[in-house]
Amino acid sequence: MIGSGESLPEMLTHLWHILPFALLFSLPVAALGGIALYVLRRGSLATTLTVLVLIPVLATLVGVLGISGFMFTPALTTMLLVCLLVGLVTVPAAIILGRAIARRSVWEREARERERAAEASRRELVAWISHDLRSPLVGIQAMAEALADGVVAERHEVADYAQRITGETRRLSAMVGDLFELSRITAGALELTMSAVPLRDVVSDAVAAQAPVAHRKRVRVLANASTWPVVTGSDPELARIVRNLVSNAIRHTPPDGTVAVQIGVDGDEALLAVDDSCGGIPDDEITRVFDVAFRGTQARTPEREGTTSGGGLGLAIAKGLVEAHRGRIGVQNHGPGCRFEVRLPLAMP
Repeated sequence: MIGSGESLPEMLTHLWHILPFALLFSLPVAALGGIALYVLRRGSLATTLTVLVLIPVLATLVGVLGISGFMFTPALTTMLLVCLLVGLVTVPAAIILGRAIARRSVWEREARERERAAEASRRELVAWISHDLRSPLVGIQAMAEALADGVVAERHEVADYAQRITGETRRLSAMVGDLFELSRITAGALELTMSAVPLRDVVSDAVAAQAPVAHRKRVRVLANASTWPVVTGSDPELARIVRNLVSNAIRHTPPDGTVAVQIGVDGDEALLAVDDSCGGIPDDEITRVFDVAFRGTQARTPEREGTTSGGGLGLAIAKGLVEAHRGRIGVQNHGPGCRFEVRLPLAMP
């Protein structure tokens, strides 16, 4: 025992004699604690912090017991009681802090993953859309220069060039409109004027608007309804949802195929299903269908019969508009193609 009247050299001498015994008893505890931490390295953060707190407390306790020779004097009893109280306070605190830190770490990791995914999506969007915007611009420039230089002089050739320039201009305008709509959705600047909207009118108008495209591709578009529900939504945006889904279905349906639009009610939701004959979507791509600028193909050139593959924004816009209506949208392989299902809240009577 170190007396209260000892000088500093005498205290240091006592400490020098105590040190080997303290290390002898405490180091094995610390080593076992290190092994426990290694075994639990893949466990929860709360468990790791609890073990980390217990290691110095147990090492101190074992070291004091070893140095005292297990002679339970009042001083030793007091020391053991202090270690016990320290353990009772620090262990629950470690569990609580560990869980809080774990939740924060998970949140930060998920936030970083979302940020990386968003950044990758932005880079992909910029790369793809830059190509899509450049292609019609190059064509317009070449045709305009040919007209200006007199390379094309025949009346029918001039009319053909003018028609093609008009078509490319419309394509550019549609892509710019899609980009503007998508930017409003992602920025949270989309303002909806909600009212009771009959789906009969929305579907009829959308199908009629896509009829010329379907006729050119020799695709039949059918609309069936077990009942015509009324939903709570914004008429222009609901029309955009149906139009995008029907247009996408027509684009991916081969000639002489069929696109079926089915309307019904499922519980307290209106159900809109659009079936196509695309042959199905690969399992590794079906989860990316609603990603911005995803088309399911590496080809960035216009398709046959004068139609274009689109900017890859239609389904992303449809998803954003559905979610803005507090609805849900999904896709699954169904029959000879795939089915897009939209569920929207019914209007209150």
